[in-house]
Amino acid sequence: MGKGTRRFAVGDRVGIGWIFQACGTCHWCRRGLENLCPDFMATGRDAHGGYARYMTVHEDFAHPIPPAFSDTEAAPLLCAGAIGLRSLRLARIEDGSHLGLTGFGASAHLVLMTAVHLFPNTRVYVFARSQQEREFALGLGAVWAGDTTDRSPEKLDAVIDTTPAWLPVVEAMANLAPGGRLVINAIRKEHVDTRQLLRIDYPAHLWMEKEVKSVANVTRQDIAEFLDIASRIPLKPSVQTYSLGEANRALADLKKRRIRGAKVLVVD
Repeated sequence: MGKGTRRFAVGDRVGIGWIFQACGTCHWCRRGLENLCPDFMATGRDAHGGYARYMTVHEDFAHPIPPAFSDTEAAPLLCAGAIGLRSLRLARIEDGSHLGLTGFGASAHLVLMTAVHLFPNTRVYVFARSQQEREFALGLGAVWAGDTTDRSPEKLDAVIDTTPAWLPVVEAMANLAPGGRLVINAIRKEHVDTRQLLRIDYPAHLWMEKEVKSVANVTRQDIAEFLDIASRIPLKPSVQTYSLGEANRALADLKKRRIRGAKVLVVD
């Protein structure tokens, strides 16, 4: 192993988070924005190793897991939770703002719990296709929950979208207040409903200085800060576990909207 690396076995009390390689020397890396590095490579997308029993990573990207969390509870914090925190910050809300969440899975349920803690006077509105997801959101502190195409009772200062589709984007833009910001927390959007973008009406969706902002993965600082915040709340994610051999069933459950919080694959 080279200098600055450590080897960890799965099950050690160390979280690797979103495992990626960046150049370390470009403009973005020097600013602590390695998530924007043009040489960004992530396991599971650009390289094998996401399900390996052992891996070697640079020590700057390994984080101690707070004792408040089990391994399965910590798993969604390192990706869904950290990117949720980045989305929340990019939304630029303040205490007392009106925040919308469209889609309510692993990341959004952690965003809701975090927002309720950091901004206790902020009202959170949730848009989800599933009645079960809407009831789940209300139980976690949302003041209102409706379908993806519903209109919120109040115009929203920001909306965070965690879906892979375009319909929620168009609908969310119509719910924004003047000067509001839509934050798209997704690695990619599907092509099957790109026709929804043809529905964008400039006066209704974009005028009055509304903004659309994307989220590009996470930085190591996001993970370190979120683990600290989550341990102080303390935040307890809703987790459903599957063995590695049940990975296809987990994907099928996601497709069929059998979702309540995060799904975790247990390697051993």
